[in-house]
Amino acid sequence: MGLTLAEKILSQRAGREVRAGELVVVEVDQVMVVDSIAGSFFKRLEQLGATPRYPEKVAIVIDHVAPAANVEVAKAQKEIREWGNRHGCRVFDVGRGICHQVLIEEGLALPGGIVLGSDSHSTTYGAVACFGSGMGATDIALAAASGRTWLRVPESVKVTFRGRLNPAVSAKDAALEMVRLLTADGATYMSVEIHLEDGAESLTRSQRLTLANLSVEAGAKCGLVVPSGEILELYDVPGWLYPDPDAAYVREVEIDLSALTPRVSVPFYVDNVQTVDSVMGKKVDQVFVGTCTNGRLDDLREVAEVLRGRRVAPGVRMLVIPASSQVLEEATADGTLLTILQAGATLGTPGCGPCMGRHQGVLAPGEVCVSTSNRNFKGRMGAADAEIYLASPRVAAASAVAGFITTPEALEQEVSHV
Repeated sequence: MGLTLAEKILSQRAGREVRAGELVVVEVDQVMVVDSIAGSFFKRLEQLGATPRYPEKVAIVIDHVAPAANVEVAKAQKEIREWGNRHGCRVFDVGRGICHQVLIEEGLALPGGIVLGSDSHSTTYGAVACFGSGMGATDIALAAASGRTWLRVPESVKVTFRGRLNPAVSAKDAALEMVRLLTADGATYMSVEIHLEDGAESLTRSQRLTLANLSVEAGAKCGLVVPSGEILELYDVPGWLYPDPDAAYVREVEIDLSALTPRVSVPFYVDNVQTVDSVMGKKVDQVFVGTCTNGRLDDLREVAEVLRGRRVAPGVRMLVIPASSQVLEEATADGTLLTILQAGATLGTPGCGPCMGRHQGVLAPGEVCVSTSNRNFKGRMGAADAEIYLASPRVAAASAVAGFITTPEALEQEVSHV
């Protein structure tokens, strides 16, 4: 029996063939710490009486509450800067962007590598076939202190995407459909191994990042996209970094991209996925475009395309936050941001923004938000009864213009009937 992609990566790193269910100790290429966990990370290292064994392999990113929202957060971020400088670790400061986007841009997550992050959406690195996984402060501290971690080799679920997306559909819709089929706990502590075939190989790195990012919403330990297309152009992919044809999977799922229609995740669970048509007309108070799921340049360009020549509806707040300073610069240079701002949207500092409900767009009781983020749990972005609908950038932009949940195509039809 052959090996899955997760088994291949962990076997390569362990120096021997390993199978699902085995325990392995492996070296780690990068340990990523976010600002909201940094204090606990420092305490764990202190309790261990340890410092980072390989400082160059530790990166701290100030992104979850950036810039600081109050004095206590400011003090914590000051400690991060001082600690990083003292120990020789990278600190990506306010404005650089979201941890996952930054590590990809900086080349710190590479095909065949292992990256551990103190953020659950560290599965994002699997877009480039890097074993990315989120862990708590203690495990992250141990990895930083030793340069290694222990893992139970995960079983794998195979998800095959076939065909090409039609113009009205995005990778976010495909990712939400994947989560719907797998369910919220359908891949718990498993590797979601994503295969792109029959035209789906054309999906860009950015689109693959969205797929890998959402895999954790099915409970995945990691989400690995088999290398193809643009990834082969951007990276030096090792020849061994492919699953074997006879690899064993716990479950196999197929999704026809060409048959997909726009999707939306309805409160209060990510796997509560419906077609946009089923919630069309739902009044919206806020629209948020950004996060590690959909804050990249192509996402902002899709938003600008929908907003061009239009205005955000009265009574609707539209907040757009680029995923990184690089995205911000590129979107400024090509005029994307100008179009978005002319439509009446508000621009935020590159970072996580209101995604976790701590600043820059917290929701009031009873408010409704269409968000391109990855979670819509109760209280996620503020008040416990505020409703979050997860959607693609295109649907988010169209909803901002209409003042209610809709699609760009429906907007066009309304104009043609005037």
